[in-house]
Amino acid sequence: MTSNDEYQLIDSGYGRKLERFGAYTLDRPCSQAVWMPQLPQRQWNELAHGSFSRENGNHWNWRGNVPKSWHCRLEGITFLIQPTDFGHVGIFPEHAFGWRQLPALTAHAANEEINVLNLFAYSGGATFAAAKSGCKVCHLDASKKMMDWARENAKLNNLEDSIRWITDDVQKFLQREIRRGRKYQGIILDPPSFGRGTNQEVFQIDNSMLTLLKLCNDVLADDARFILLSCHTPGYTPTVLTHLMNQSFPAGKVSAGEMLLAGNKNALDVPSGAYALWKK
Repeated sequence: MTSNDEYQLIDSGYGRKLERFGAYTLDRPCSQAVWMPQLPQRQWNELAHGSFSRENGNHWNWRGNVPKSWHCRLEGITFLIQPTDFGHVGIFPEHAFGWRQLPALTAHAANEEINVLNLFAYSGGATFAAAKSGCKVCHLDASKKMMDWARENAKLNNLEDSIRWITDDVQKFLQREIRRGRKYQGIILDPPSFGRGTNQEVFQIDNSMLTLLKLCNDVLADDARFILLSCHTPGYTPTVLTHLMNQSFPAGKVSAGEMLLAGNKNALDVPSGAYALWKK
């Protein structure tokens, strides 16, 4: 995280995490945080403007006058924060490590075109990081709601017109790109454990991952720069992702590791999925 970031992981423990998003601090469930918190409960109660619970149905408990939405800046990108009925807020800060890699991965001469495809693109963090680096980006998500949210974020960052926006099922879109002969120098993907396409097509990671990666390989340009794969599904460890990348893509260098929410000061880092990065 940079010194100008408006996000902080303040503390975690007892199955929860305390995070500051811009002007407001939220207390949310976090199954990985099985340890003890560093701060006393009294401080959590004093700091949290909102607390999310799944007991007796999903619901937020708010303290004071908290708006329905606000802004938070992370890695030079401004996000619309909008707490949902599922406890999400419109940003996964653990992905910021990948956004920091993109300027070096996509460095190019002024007359060179770098096309980047961002699949399961959510609210657009990686899309905007690549676009700010001078790439032509295709942003794809099957959810119209998330597409609208991402476009709002693009407006906040003055990037709306520089991005190709696609609302579609990922695998159907990739099959069409293969028929068109369209290729990409960089691919970013963060597949969910389970999801549905625009026409209720089912994506289940255990059944779909190998097919998905083969389709990605088929749209990979000969002068490809990188593939960044991340995953929050339990069991998809860095070793698993490394094996998948090595089997699915041309010979290259694969690095992998845990995605971490980096704690503020004495707060403990929270593991939040895994990533693998392929570079040619």
